[in-house]
Formats: sequence, structure tokens, C-alpha cells
Amino acid sequence: MEKPILAAMLSCQGTKLSDTEKKLFSQYNPLGISLFSRNIESKEQLQKLIKDIRETIGRDDVLIAADQEGGRVRRLAEPDYRSYAAQEHLGRLEKAIGKEAAERAIRLHAGLTAADLKETGLNMNYAPVLDIVFDETSPVLKSRCFGSDELKTAEYGRLMTETYIKCGICPCIKHMPGHGRAACDPHLELPILNYSLKELEKDFYPFRMLNDAPAGMTAHIVIPAVDGTAPVTQSKKAIDTVIRGLIGFDGFLISDSIDMQALKGSAAEKTTKALDAGCDAVCYCFGDSREMLEICRLGRNLADKSMIRFEKIKKIFQNNGKVADIDKAAEQYSDLIGRVEKYADSYDATEVLNKMQKNNRGGR
Repeated sequence: MEKPILAAMLSCQGTKLSDTEKKLFSQYNPLGISLFSRNIESKEQLQKLIKDIRETIGRDDVLIAADQEGGRVRRLAEPDYRSYAAQEHLGRLEKAIGKEAAERAIRLHAGLTAADLKETGLNMNYAPVLDIVFDETSPVLKSRCFGSDELKTAEYGRLMTETYIKCGICPCIKHMPGHGRAACDPHLELPILNYSLKELEKDFYPFRMLNDAPAGMTAHIVIPAVDGTAPVTQSKKAIDTVIRGLIGFDGFLISDSIDMQALKGSAAEKTTKALDAGCDAVCYCFGDSREMLEICRLGRNLADKSMIRFEKIKKIFQNNGKVADIDKAAEQYSDLIGRVEKYADSYDATEVLNKMQKNNRGGR
């Protein structure tokens, strides 16, 4: 009899697994592990870490995920990996080089990213971002979006997701049902979107057009028009009414990181609320072994419906499509996109939050 799978994407603290992490992962069989800049110092080291994670958990289908969007949000960074443009940059290409060339650049972006992920051992990307840019959009999100046009966002998102799937990488569209109107950063506080559902149709549109995506990530936002008491991640009414209902998404739903300050309570409390609301699994990013043990001891494993959705994800890993002549493709990509900003994790809110939390907890 197969061991039940814990409904959680956990994380680890450093560049190799500690004995405590090995014991935890082996005993509780998490759905997968999310990796961050703190876990990566070289390609060779990362490949060994991922190999150790797989051997420790003991499943071929364990999800190994990262935020590899491009621009300032990418975990696999120089000098071992290629530079990639932010989605904001990609969204502006059509005006500069034409529609056909822009679409080729977007497909190359996803194909080359997939090649980097697969070579290293990852099989899931928390991308693309399908949020829409508005005047009030928080600076932490703005450069990560294709722009203010919901049709183009859906079109470009489709190109990316199809390319990732073809190349054997599971994409995870985010942040459902639309995070663009949030004026504050959910890593630090809880955004409230005081708009009617009619007004939010533009925000929902890209997700509705990609409601067949294999995986999606929730947004830590409150939509009072649906539920004024709980963020979407922890609101059964919001998930049922908007994500599963209006958007029609039936893929695997993962919470955004539950260690963001937008959510309140213990790790166990936040996990329980998200799973009870309808998330298939939670994402925990800080890597604190004591908090992960809280999550594990809840004993919340993938539900039957979640397992069906997970089976669809696993089929993607069998795909072997790839970019032909990677070196030539990378050169073409570089020519199409022009100059790419250099990566700096000090501008990455998730990493900043992790450092803040570590300092607040006395460095543990």
C-alpha cells in the first residue's frame, strides 16, 4: 500500500539537508519541496541537494519547485544559469519587435527556462504570473506582470504554460483570482480589494482563459464582495465562488506561502484554514523545522480529488519536448529581448521576508 502524501510543499534551510529535515521528510512524505536562493550556491550543489531530497522522500513523483519567473524573481541565477527577462519586459516586446518575434521570445523564454530546471532536477515552476497591472499595483508585483492588457496577458500566459508542459515542467499560474489591484505587499500585510465582482472580471479574465492549467496558486487577498472576513487562500466561499466557479479552474490549487505576514496564526492554524477552504496543498517557504513539524503532525494528506489532480501533473513529467540547439536558441532569445536586468535577491520580497523572520527568531 502506497504511503499517503502530505498536502504540503515544504522547504529546507540551507544548501544541504540537515538530519532533522531528512527525518521529517522521510517520515511525513510531503508532496514536494520549494527551493529558494538560500538553497543554491552552484549548479552541482543544487543537483546534489535535489538528489538527496528525492532519495530522502523516496518518491519519483516528488515535486521540486521554484519561482523561476525571470527578471529579479528567479532562483537559478548567474553565473551558472542564463539571464532571463522579467515578464514586464516580455509584455512590451511586441511594440518594439512585432507580434511574431515577441511570441517567439516568450516561447524561447519558457523553453530555455524549462531546460535549466530539468537539467538541475526541478519539475515545477511557480510561473507564469497572470496578474494585471493597474495604477495601484504594488511595486513588488508590477515588473512580474505582462502588463495592463488582460487579453495579452492571457495570450502570453498560454504560450508559456504550453511550452512548459511540452518540455516536461509543470507550470503553476498565479496569483488566483488576481492580485494586481493590491496596493500593498502580502509578504508584509493583507491587501483588501474593495471592488465588485463585475469590476474584477478583468482581473479574472487571464485565469479564466487558462482554467485548464494543471496547477495554480492562490492570492492572499480579501475580496469583501465575496468574503469580507478571510483572505481567498483561507476562504471556502471565495475559492468555491470565484476560483472553482467564475474562473472554472479545476487544476491543482496550491496556497501562496503561508508564512507571509498577510496570514495570521500558527503554521498549523494557517494550514488547516487553507486546506479546509479548498486548497489542495499549502506552500510553506521559511524552512523552520519546528513549524514544518506542526504542519506535518496535522496529518492532512492529499484528498481523493487532489490525488486525481496530482495524477494529471505527473503525466506532464513524461513529456520530453525541448528547445532545439540550446546555445543558438539562447543567442536568439538574447537578441530578441535586448538587455536584461541583473538579478539581486535583496529586491525579492520572499527572500527579504525569510531574512526578516530569521533575524526575528534569533537566527534559528
